[in-house]
Amino acid sequence: MTTENAPSRGTAQGQPTPTPGEFAMRFTSTPRGARLARRLVAHRLAAWGYPYDSGPNATATLITSELAANAVRHGRVPGRDFHVRLTAPVGGDPAGTIRIEVSDTRAEGRPAPTATAAAAPDAETGRGLYLVSRLAERWAVGPRPGGGPGKTVWAEIATGSKPSDRSGPFQRP
Repeated sequence: MTTENAPSRGTAQGQPTPTPGEFAMRFTSTPRGARLARRLVAHRLAAWGYPYDSGPNATATLITSELAANAVRHGRVPGRDFHVRLTAPVGGDPAGTIRIEVSDTRAEGRPAPTATAAAAPDAETGRGLYLVSRLAERWAVGPRPGGGPGKTVWAEIATGSKPSDRSGPFQRP
Protein backbone atom coordinates (compact mmCIF):
# COMPACT_ATOMS: atom_id res chain seq x y z
CA MET A 1 0.00 0.00 0.00
CA THR A 2 1.53 3.29 -1.09
CA THR A 3 -0.12 6.68 -0.96
CA GLU A 4 1.12 10.02 -2.12
CA ASN A 5 -0.50 13.44 -2.34
CA ALA A 6 0.18 15.37 -5.53
CA PRO A 7 1.80 18.79 -5.09
CA SER A 8 -0.53 21.78 -5.14
CA ARG A 9 -0.79 23.86 -8.30
CA GLY A 10 -0.79 27.14 -6.36
CA THR A 11 -3.10 29.69 -4.82
CA ALA A 12 -5.44 32.15 -6.50
CA GLN A 13 -2.59 34.69 -6.41
CA GLY A 14 -0.37 32.28 -8.35
CA GLN A 15 1.95 31.55 -5.42
CA PRO A 16 2.86 27.90 -5.00
CA THR A 17 1.49 26.34 -1.84
CA PRO A 18 3.64 23.41 -0.80
CA THR A 19 1.49 20.53 0.38
CA PRO A 20 3.02 17.65 2.19
CA GLY A 21 3.86 14.55 0.29
CA GLU A 22 2.84 11.36 1.97
CA PHE A 23 4.30 7.91 1.59
CA ALA A 24 2.99 4.94 3.55
CA MET A 25 3.78 1.26 3.15
CA ARG A 26 3.84 -2.02 5.06
CA PHE A 27 7.04 -4.06 5.17
CA THR A 28 7.86 -7.57 6.29
CA SER A 29 9.35 -7.71 9.78
CA THR A 30 12.74 -8.84 8.53
CA PRO A 31 16.12 -7.16 8.03
CA ARG A 32 15.31 -7.08 4.32
CA GLY A 33 12.07 -5.20 5.06
CA ALA A 34 13.95 -2.67 7.20
CA ARG A 35 16.53 -2.15 4.44
CA LEU A 36 13.79 -1.67 1.84
CA ALA A 37 12.00 0.87 4.10
CA ARG A 38 15.21 2.89 4.42
CA ARG A 39 15.80 2.87 0.66
CA LEU A 40 12.25 3.84 -0.25
CA VAL A 41 12.23 6.73 2.24
CA ALA A 42 15.46 8.07 0.72
CA HIS A 43 14.05 7.66 -2.79
CA ARG A 44 10.74 9.35 -1.94
CA LEU A 45 12.48 12.31 -0.27
CA ALA A 46 14.73 12.73 -3.33
CA ALA A 47 11.63 12.79 -5.55
CA TRP A 48 10.11 15.48 -3.31
CA GLY A 49 13.12 17.82 -3.65
CA TYR A 50 15.50 16.57 -0.93
CA PRO A 51 18.51 15.15 -2.84
CA TYR A 52 20.14 11.97 -1.56
CA ASP A 53 23.21 13.89 -0.36
CA SER A 54 21.21 16.58 1.47
CA GLY A 55 21.07 16.81 5.25
CA PRO A 56 17.30 16.29 5.54
CA ASN A 57 17.41 13.16 3.35
CA ALA A 58 20.42 11.66 5.11
CA THR A 59 19.01 12.40 8.58
CA ALA A 60 15.51 11.08 7.80
CA THR A 61 17.00 7.98 6.19
CA LEU A 62 19.17 7.26 9.24
CA ILE A 63 16.22 7.74 11.61
CA THR A 64 14.07 5.46 9.44
CA SER A 65 16.81 2.86 9.48
CA GLU A 66 17.05 2.89 13.27
CA LEU A 67 13.30 2.84 13.88
CA ALA A 68 12.70 0.10 11.30
CA ALA A 69 15.53 -2.00 12.76
CA ASN A 70 13.96 -1.64 16.21
CA ALA A 71 10.54 -2.63 14.83
CA VAL A 72 12.09 -5.77 13.36
CA ARG A 73 14.21 -6.64 16.38
CA HIS A 74 11.98 -5.64 19.30
CA GLY A 75 8.48 -5.21 17.86
CA ARG A 76 8.22 -8.27 15.66
CA VAL A 77 5.20 -10.53 15.96
CA PRO A 78 5.43 -13.59 13.66
CA GLY A 79 3.24 -13.12 10.61
CA ARG A 80 2.76 -9.38 11.20
CA ASP A 81 4.34 -6.55 9.22
CA PHE A 82 5.57 -3.16 10.34
CA HIS A 83 4.33 0.06 8.77
CA VAL A 84 6.23 3.20 7.75
CA ARG A 85 4.59 6.55 7.10
CA LEU A 86 6.56 9.55 5.85
CA THR A 87 5.30 13.09 5.38
CA ALA A 88 7.32 16.04 4.10
CA PRO A 89 6.72 19.33 2.30
CA VAL A 90 7.06 18.83 -1.45
CA GLY A 91 9.64 21.07 -3.08
CA GLY A 92 11.92 21.50 -0.09
CA ASP A 93 10.02 24.07 1.99
CA PRO A 94 12.74 25.59 4.24
CA ALA A 95 10.26 26.03 7.10
CA GLY A 96 8.92 22.50 6.83
CA THR A 97 9.03 19.42 8.96
CA ILE A 98 9.71 15.86 7.88
CA ARG A 99 7.90 13.26 9.98
CA ILE A 100 8.76 9.56 10.09
CA GLU A 101 6.41 7.09 11.79
CA VAL A 102 7.17 3.40 12.27
CA SER A 103 4.42 1.20 13.68
CA ASP A 104 4.69 -2.41 14.83
CA THR A 105 2.22 -4.78 16.47
CA ARG A 106 3.95 -5.40 19.81
CA ALA A 107 2.53 -2.97 22.38
CA GLU A 108 4.55 -4.24 25.33
CA GLY A 109 7.94 -3.53 23.71
CA ARG A 110 7.88 0.24 24.24
CA PRO A 111 11.24 2.01 24.30
CA ALA A 112 12.22 3.18 27.77
CA PRO A 113 13.35 6.78 28.35
CA THR A 114 16.72 5.40 29.44
CA ALA A 115 17.16 3.99 25.93
CA THR A 116 18.34 7.43 24.82
CA ALA A 117 21.46 7.29 27.01
CA ALA A 118 24.73 6.70 25.22
CA ALA A 119 25.68 3.02 24.98
CA ALA A 120 28.90 1.70 26.41
CA PRO A 121 31.80 2.02 23.94
CA ASP A 122 32.12 -1.77 23.60
CA ALA A 123 28.35 -2.48 23.37
CA GLU A 124 27.14 -4.07 20.13
CA THR A 125 23.62 -2.62 20.46
CA GLY A 126 21.85 0.25 22.17
CA ARG A 127 22.78 3.22 20.02
CA GLY A 128 19.69 3.44 17.79
CA LEU A 129 17.37 5.51 19.95
CA TYR A 130 20.31 7.56 21.17
CA LEU A 131 20.96 8.57 17.55
CA VAL A 132 17.26 9.28 17.01
CA SER A 133 17.14 11.46 20.14
CA ARG A 134 20.19 13.44 18.99
CA LEU A 135 19.09 13.91 15.36
CA ALA A 136 15.34 14.50 15.70
CA GLU A 137 13.78 17.75 16.82
CA ARG A 138 11.09 15.69 18.59
CA TRP A 139 10.34 12.00 18.96
CA ALA A 140 7.94 9.92 21.01
CA VAL A 141 6.10 6.63 21.31
CA GLY A 142 2.32 6.36 21.20
CA PRO A 143 -0.55 4.09 20.26
CA ARG A 144 -1.04 3.06 16.66
CA PRO A 145 -3.28 5.35 14.64
CA GLY A 146 -6.76 3.93 14.28
CA GLY A 147 -6.50 1.98 17.51
CA GLY A 148 -4.74 -1.05 16.03
CA PRO A 149 -2.58 -3.35 18.13
CA GLY A 150 0.94 -2.22 18.90
CA LYS A 151 2.70 1.11 19.00
CA THR A 152 4.05 3.86 16.77
CA VAL A 153 7.44 5.48 17.25
CA TRP A 154 7.67 8.80 15.44
CA ALA A 155 10.35 11.41 14.89
CA GLU A 156 10.32 14.84 13.31
CA ILE A 157 13.16 16.81 11.78
CA ALA A 158 13.03 20.42 10.65
CA THR A 159 14.27 20.99 7.14
CA GLY A 160 15.82 24.25 8.42
CA SER A 161 17.07 25.39 5.05
CA LYS A 162 16.73 24.53 1.42
CA PRO A 163 17.57 20.83 1.16
CA SER A 164 20.46 21.34 -1.23
CA ASP A 165 22.09 23.81 1.21
CA ARG A 166 22.57 21.24 3.99
CA SER A 167 24.95 18.35 3.87
CA GLY A 168 25.53 15.39 6.12
CA PRO A 169 23.17 13.61 8.50
CA PHE A 170 24.58 15.13 11.68
CA GLN A 171 23.91 18.80 11.01
CA ARG A 172 21.03 20.36 12.91
CA PRO A 173 19.53 23.81 12.31
